[in-house]
Amino acid sequence: MIDDLDETIRQLLIAEMPIRNGEIDISFDQPKREWSARLSRPTLNFFMYDLRENPVLRQHQWERMTPPQHGDLQAALKRTPFRVDLFYMLTAWATEPEDEHRLLSRVLLALFRFPIIPPERLIGVMKDQPFELLARLAYHDKLTNATDLWNSLDNEMRPSVSYNFTLAFDPWSTVSGPLVRTLTLRSGQANNLPRDRTIRPENLDSEAHFISGFVRSKTDKTPVPGVSVAIKDTGWFGKTDETGRFLLSNIPGGQYKLVAWPLKGRKIIEKDIKIPGNASDYDLEMD
Repeated sequence: MIDDLDETIRQLLIAEMPIRNGEIDISFDQPKREWSARLSRPTLNFFMYDLRENPVLRQHQWERMTPPQHGDLQAALKRTPFRVDLFYMLTAWATEPEDEHRLLSRVLLALFRFPIIPPERLIGVMKDQPFELLARLAYHDKLTNATDLWNSLDNEMRPSVSYNFTLAFDPWSTVSGPLVRTLTLRSGQANNLPRDRTIRPENLDSEAHFISGFVRSKTDKTPVPGVSVAIKDTGWFGKTDETGRFLLSNIPGGQYKLVAWPLKGRKIIEKDIKIPGNASDYDLEMD
């Protein structure tokens, strides 16, 4: 992945500076004294000196990857990727200081035009990044200890510019499991519990249920979106989404009549249900 980012930077500079006939080398080497002594032509060097997780963008949560399809009562979930900051040190190398400054000016003018790397400029797996590729050039709060860095490289200090990216690293696999369609929530006062502190239904003050179902066509079993669904003579009301699924929440247990008002051209449907009950009891079919 990082090598594709290197190649993205290289191809961006070749196109935007522009660089023709190999007149300028672009490298990603460690700029040690031995390396710089071997240079034979003007060179732009992008030395990646650090990378670390971005704590501000840390969101290790689960997200639904794809909605359940018709006839598929599975939920596909995946953890969000890690966000990692990569820190490059940009330097220009030439025989004369004037040439170095000229080269450094050219590359800064080219890179400042791209705070976000356009998708058509991305190379390899960079095209699969789930977020925009942000580029931060010449941030003042980076490379503050440049002297220590040059000392560790055993080379003479020269003008250096920070060039930073944030990449998404995704080590997770998609996890599939049964779609949760019914939920019961029980609540009560703690002082109602027996001495062994065991939670039993008879010790709770209230109980509420959450149910969901699917509305499908009776002929071809395809989902029917945009259907109004309610429990008759109550205030519980919902509407089906693009998968034909509806959700009704915070309902006390009991016997009810489920009603669906379809789109134009279809008949109103009524169905006797019991809450709590089997999840499939809440599915409806329309003519």
